[in-house]
This record gives sequence, C-alpha cells and structure tokens, in this order.
Amino acid sequence: MKTLKNNTNKYFKTVSFSNLILWDVKRYSFNTIKSQYPIVKLGLHIQEESHKIKLFDFPDDEFGILGVNNKTGIFDAYKEKGSNINQAYKKMEKGWLAYNPYRVNVGSIGLRTEEHENEFISPAYVVFSCRETLLPDFLFKLFKMEIFNRIINASTTGSVRQNLTIDILKSLDIPLPPIEIQKNLLEIYYQKQKEIAYFNSKIKENQLKIEQIIENELCLKFPEIKAKKLGMYFSHFSEVSRWDVWINGKNGRSEKYKNGTLQEVVIGNPMYGANVKSQDKKTGIRYIRITDINEDGTLNDNIVSAEKVERKYLLKENDFLIARSGNTVGKTFLYKNKIGKAIFAGYLVKYILNTKKIIPEYLLYFTKSRLYKNWITSNQRISGQPNINGQEYLSSPIVIPPIEIQSTIVDRILKINNEIVRLKSNIEKNINTSINEIENRLFKS
Repeated sequence: MKTLKNNTNKYFKTVSFSNLILWDVKRYSFNTIKSQYPIVKLGLHIQEESHKIKLFDFPDDEFGILGVNNKTGIFDAYKEKGSNINQAYKKMEKGWLAYNPYRVNVGSIGLRTEEHENEFISPAYVVFSCRETLLPDFLFKLFKMEIFNRIINASTTGSVRQNLTIDILKSLDIPLPPIEIQKNLLEIYYQKQKEIAYFNSKIKENQLKIEQIIENELCLKFPEIKAKKLGMYFSHFSEVSRWDVWINGKNGRSEKYKNGTLQEVVIGNPMYGANVKSQDKKTGIRYIRITDINEDGTLNDNIVSAEKVERKYLLKENDFLIARSGNTVGKTFLYKNKIGKAIFAGYLVKYILNTKKIIPEYLLYFTKSRLYKNWITSNQRISGQPNINGQEYLSSPIVIPPIEIQSTIVDRILKINNEIVRLKSNIEKNINTSINEIENRLFKS
C-alpha cells in the first residue's frame, strides 16, 4: 500500500482533521503560498474591533460616516445627525482596516488614514486593527495583490453571496517580514506613486497647453464673470431662446474667425443609436456606449457587443458621436475604421461631417474647449437628468476658421496628445509594477 508524502499526490490531497475550519473543498485545493519570509496565521497579528456606539443617543450631534469601495478603499461618505441614525455604528480609529465581508473578494477593503475626517462606519463592515508586528498599510497592500486575492476567493463561503468572516480571515496564511522589511517594501510602492503623481501633473500641464492653443489660435474672447447680487433679474423677450435660468449666459466667441454652429458643418439629420442590451459575448462588432468613451475622446478597454446588430447603426469613418443624456452629456467621440466594426448606443447621437468645411479631428478638439463646455452647461436640461437632444446640438457654437488654420491647430494638438499618451503609458506601467514588485519580492521563495 502506497503512503502519501506531504499529504498530497497528483490526484488528491488530504487534510488533517485538526486543520479543518470549513467543509469547503476549494479552501483546501488552493496551493500553499511560498515566501522567503515566515508564513504565519493572520489571526495572530490582528484584532477585531467591534465596539459600537449608539449615535442616536446624541440626536443633535452630527457624525461623519465612512464608506468602503473597491477603488479608493475607505472614503469620507457623508455626515448625518444622530436623530437620523437608527442603529449603533462602529467607531474606526486611524490605522484600522475595514472590509465588506460580502465584497472583499472584489477589493472592497480600506485603511483609515490621516486624510479621513469621518470616524464611524456601518456595523455591516468588519473592522480590525493590527498588532505591533504588522504594519496596517503593509497588510492593506497585501490585500491588493493578485495572489492574495486568489487566497481570499478560495476562502470565502456561500453558494450565492460569498462571505469572508473575521474567523476565516484570521485563519489565512500570510508571509510576515520583519517590520523594517515591511517599511522598505512600502517605500518601493510609494516611490512609484510619486512618479505617478509627477506624470499626472505633466498631463494636466499638457491639457492646459491644448486649451491655450485653441483659445489663442481662434482668438476666443470670454465675457467677464461678475458676481450677481441676490434679487430679480429681467431679460428682453427677444433674447430668450429657452425658459431656463442658465440659458442667457454668454459662452464666448471668436474675434477673428466665423462663429458658426454644428448645423453648418454636418450633412443630413442627427441619428440616435440602437436601443438594445449589451452582452459580454464577443461578436467582432463593438457596441459603443456613453460609459465606454473617455473624457479625452478615446475608448476604454471595456469592450462589449450588442444582443442585436442592425446595419443602419454601423459606424463609418469620421462619424461623430455626442452624448445626449446623463452626467456626461456633451461627451464627444470621433470614429475611425482602425477601431474595428462598431455600432453605437441610444444615448449617443451620430452626425455625418462635411469634411470640406471642417476637419473631423478639429471638431473633436474644439468640443473639449472651454467655449463648447460653457454652452453644454448653459443648455442642458436638469429637471431629471442632464439632457440635450440631437436637434439642440445643431445650434451648438462651432468656431469655423479656414481649413489650413484647422490643420495647423490639429497638428499642434496631435503632438501634445502623443506626449499625453506616453505619460499615460508610464502611469499604467507604474500602477502595474507598484504592487507587482512588492508581490514578487514577498512571495519569492
């Protein structure tokens, strides 16, 4: 009869009964982590903090409430009077961590730092502190590592809602370097963050340069903004185009070139996009939605397709899209064939450009300008959610200089945009390596 070495073989694994915490096969099928540092139980180095305070006992006092998400971690959510709070809340000290037990597997964990003003959090969150052997920030970075995320996913319970209780958390194995090594690893991370901050500052500088190019080349003039006193104001009826308190604000104009409208540089009527659901299934035809378009007019990497594709919604070279509804109303996108086949969604409006009158890239850059954004702000209806319909966009202001001037502006902005792309690439590399570099050093056996 064959004996098993290390409780494993090629096809199955045995677990000592004394080590069983849950009857969950995925928990014990996950490979043991390896590190040059000691592997310890997390529970020996953390402590649950479950003290609750009945905020409703102080009805006239205002309390700052914290939240947790999978992007920023802990954040100052809102302030609320005790009279409006009907349950006891946990108090969270600086340096403590909190996580959503049902969403920690997607990164919903955070660390309260000096920048957080609020100090109370919903009792639904698990709150814990670290002992002197474990730096809270080091543990927080550990939670953000891909390998540790796999450990958490292997440790959650529940067939529908995955749950990571404090007891399961305490049972997890982690590599634990000495405090000085933890500090050194964090220094590596924050050096990358400094580089990211530098690149972001350079991006903002370049974006300002683009705005200055547009304003200087087109000789744009903006009205002086004067503070208005409270009271009643009157407008001549002949000057009113819409019953909207914001509409009579001046957006700016060119003192040198033609102040035209979108109507003058498009062919035919505006067209709304497809009203169909998206799907993750790849079909070779991308479904472009408002949320897929970045503020700079590029597309993000969240590629989806439509459940149904009608040929009339297929985009062609230089088709111009504008968002007509939602918080990103006025967002613009210029389609190019190199993107691949695509259709567009219903909250986007398509315009066919007259390329004899306007260079498509010039229009894209102009719609990112202060003048155009001023018009968006003063013309969107906000009774429900912001909205500007396809016909209204036709009256949006477009400064139309000669084609050669448009070309000069496009060439200058394109060079700056190429630099912005390079800076964003550097940021992406630093984001990926800031955690990965620590992970490689930590889990290298």
